[in-house]
Amino acid sequence: MAEMQVELVSVEREIWSGPAQMVVARTTDGDIGILPGHAPLLAELREGFAARITDESGQVLGVAVHGGFLSVTKEKVSILAEGAELSDEIDVSRARAAYDQAKAAGTEESDRLEELRHARAQLLAVGEDV
Repeated sequence: MAEMQVELVSVEREIWSGPAQMVVARTTDGDIGILPGHAPLLAELREGFAARITDESGQVLGVAVHGGFLSVTKEKVSILAEGAELSDEIDVSRARAAYDQAKAAGTEESDRLEELRHARAQLLAVGEDV
């Protein structure tokens, strides 16, 4: 199967890099799937959602993405996130509690909306329903 080079970086660190079969992410225009040979593009990532990277072995890596951009060039796919966490770095019970508390409190306050988006991204990255 064809592969492409993918880099996932946040402001703090490089999170993951390697060959991949597919990348799926939510942009401000909707969900997008990237396969090898995709046309070049630059898209803004939607806050509060997860991205999925299918690596060369077929393993799917869930990633909580907290804003940023998706860049596709002929050479590689870059996920340039303001913040991001791989699914194995996420404490699911803590994320669930944060999500439930933020949702119960309402989203009128901007800090509660940010908490809700952050926890939702974490839950989606680990495959939980929200």
